[in-house]
Amino acid sequence: MEKLTPQEEDAMMAVWKAGEGNVKVFLELMDEPRPPYTTLASTIKNLERKGMLRSKLVGNAYLYTPAMTEEEYKKTFMNGVVKNYFDNSYKELVNFFVEQKKLSPEELQEIIDMIEGKK
Repeated sequence: MEKLTPQEEDAMMAVWKAGEGNVKVFLELMDEPRPPYTTLASTIKNLERKGMLRSKLVGNAYLYTPAMTEEEYKKTFMNGVVKNYFDNSYKELVNFFVEQKKLSPEELQEIIDMIEGKK
């Protein structure tokens, strides 16, 4: 899967929220500051080219649907991050957040509890 730009990820978030729609629908779901309509339309076409969206012509407008769920994207993206930046080790990923003080001891305990099936 080709890596998405931040602009493409923002557009995909709107698409996932909508489930199906046209550029106008997606634009309304985006956070401020919203991109210009034409910019979003170009981004949507790029996402279709990358295989992230499917389209169908309804009347004189295209309706777009995601070709991948948000969960599938997260899984693929995170697997790539772990592989490329953390030597394919989730332990190293967690260690990074601990060292950066982004993960508190309480949060770490919650993760341990989830792994052990306590929550």
